[in-house]
Amino acid sequence: MRRVSPVCQVDPGGMWAVTRYEDVLFVMKNPALFSSEGFKVAWQPPWVGYNPFANSMLAMDPPAHTRLRSLIHRAFGAATVARIEPRLRAVAVDLTNRLVEETDFIQAVGHPLPAFAIGEILGLDHALHSNFKRWADDIVAITPELPRPEDAERVRTTIAELSGYLMEVIAKRRRAPVDDTVSDLVRAESDGQRLTDSEIVEFLVTLLIGGLETTTHLLSNSLVFLADNPEMMRRLHAEPGLIALFVEEMLRYDGPVQTLPRIATSDVVLSGVTIPRGALVIPIIASANRDEAKFKDPDRFDLHRGSQGGLHFGHGVHFCIGAALARMEARVALEAVIARFQRVERVPGELQYNRTLTVRGPVTLPLRFTPVSAAGQ
Repeated sequence: MRRVSPVCQVDPGGMWAVTRYEDVLFVMKNPALFSSEGFKVAWQPPWVGYNPFANSMLAMDPPAHTRLRSLIHRAFGAATVARIEPRLRAVAVDLTNRLVEETDFIQAVGHPLPAFAIGEILGLDHALHSNFKRWADDIVAITPELPRPEDAERVRTTIAELSGYLMEVIAKRRRAPVDDTVSDLVRAESDGQRLTDSEIVEFLVTLLIGGLETTTHLLSNSLVFLADNPEMMRRLHAEPGLIALFVEEMLRYDGPVQTLPRIATSDVVLSGVTIPRGALVIPIIASANRDEAKFKDPDRFDLHRGSQGGLHFGHGVHFCIGAALARMEARVALEAVIARFQRVERVPGELQYNRTLTVRGPVTLPLRFTPVSAAGQ
């Protein structure tokens, strides 16, 4: 597509796919031409009804987006990430120590670790971690196409259940604030304005889904790569200081975020093709991050490539507010796995991947782990 038809219509529904790095970057840099309300079109089709994820700041343009981000950034910055890192590191070691020889990595580590991080940041009940995954899976599975009636009903029930739970949490924090992000958001104020309960719910849903699904997929994709490339596992085991570089290249090479939907606000010409006003535009981040015109030998995993130019966290006004958290979680998890295990191998069988427009990762990941002490036997 990049070589022959870099801007073209695709199924479902004639969306306009954009695949070249420079074109994807242009879409990201120009919110006046490409509105983030594309998220609302993708995630709030008529069959869903109200979806807090589709009404969050992800689906807003300046100045409304600017107001919300300024309020939220104060409650979700580097200090928050630094505050939870020691606890997250302890949890990562504990979860890794429980890995048996053959197990599903997602169920054992890939989901529980980011669920703990999100629960810590938001001050949510850790007993609900299994619900976090179910809620997130149902919401990211939404597409414009009408699903089976039972699937549609399950998604609508999930939205009502999640929204109701978060409204209860907000009400409790208004009555009795504690040291957590929800309390910070309740108190947050900028230019005399505060967040409404609905705005807080929409942000919390975004953080829950964005912080859970993406990190789970990043960790899972990393383990798939290490299983398929044992020499990289050996190298990281010998030089754990390279793990941060590994995370950065993995984000480019096989990152969790695939697309960031937008709506064209007027007729726009990209790569000689006119995208009509009102069209749903799908800039394909995964393709941009493998564009041979931007990255030398892009299909080669290069630890020392650096992060310059990668679009895995978006760009500009919508650059991911959780980027520092995602990098820290991935580094902490991989450090724990690589310190304990010499080898990771796939269990025979084909991997099944999720089906969504925006993120990609395996649904389950059965792996065989060889501890360091047993590797030489």
